[in-house]
Amino acid sequence: MRRRDFISGIVGSATAWPLTARAQQPGMPVVGFLSARSPDEAASVVSAFRQGLGESGYFEGKNVTIEYRWAEGQYDRLSALAAEFVSRQVAVIAATGGEPAALAAKAATAAIPIVFTIGGDPVRLGLVASLNKPGGNVTGVTFIFLELGAKRLELLHKLVPNASVIALLVNPNFPGTPAEVSDVQVGARSLGLQITVLNAGTEKQIDTAFATIVQQKADALVVGTDGFLVAQRDQIIQLAMRHAVPAIYPAREFTDAGGLMSYGPSLVSGYRQAGVYVGEILHGTKPAELPVLQPKSFFFFINVRTAKALGIQVPPTLLAIADDVIE
Repeated sequence: MRRRDFISGIVGSATAWPLTARAQQPGMPVVGFLSARSPDEAASVVSAFRQGLGESGYFEGKNVTIEYRWAEGQYDRLSALAAEFVSRQVAVIAATGGEPAALAAKAATAAIPIVFTIGGDPVRLGLVASLNKPGGNVTGVTFIFLELGAKRLELLHKLVPNASVIALLVNPNFPGTPAEVSDVQVGARSLGLQITVLNAGTEKQIDTAFATIVQQKADALVVGTDGFLVAQRDQIIQLAMRHAVPAIYPAREFTDAGGLMSYGPSLVSGYRQAGVYVGEILHGTKPAELPVLQPKSFFFFINVRTAKALGIQVPPTLLAIADDVIE
């Protein structure tokens, strides 16, 4: 198995894909793809997931069927969607897009294998017994996004050193939000910064949050790692540009879409590894035998075009440590 960007749980096809399942051939295993995100904006990670399946010898429509269910940021829909997969008796559930999907799948079944992609600690969440020996029917990939909030704040502070009030945009419906807020607040105290926490679990609430940023004259913005916020990246980036708010984001998908800076692991690599794990389970490996994977690399991206549009001069020290500079 290729694990270039992800390692086992130790501390420290570009073709079009269907929105609905293809007709299942007799005897073909069914994978239930459960996502907290939305189909259109998740196209790149679904392609990566299918690539991982292919590396394990499974190809959608040929020897495996994938059925897709999307919560589209409405986390209260996930339990019913997971229950639907259980009633269908799918071979594996790929619970993706963050903690809510993984928790819903685990609550729905103790028998069907589950492979998750989440941002936080699966042990603390009760998804697995340990990273190296998950136990039970659950394993997967953690991006450990939630532990990177203080580092993002530090990078943002280096870009706008005169900023004193920083807004933190989070989704109150996301289970990992309290831990992320705590991490950023600890980092803020060490830098002598003031954090304003803004909650947004809907598109309208994102608009309201930016109105608050303007009203309170926040100097910059850290965007949280919730799957809903990732799905709403175009809206968030456009509002940040409209109100001239320097912002740092959790994944490259944001900087590719015009966001100023991002710091985090590769979502694409993580989803590919999840696809590999699903394939291994279809071959007969038990989830308990597959350690939870963690990223071994984190990537810092700067969009210089956006910086120029905001009137920001990026310091050479930041350019020197960037993994990629979008010009």
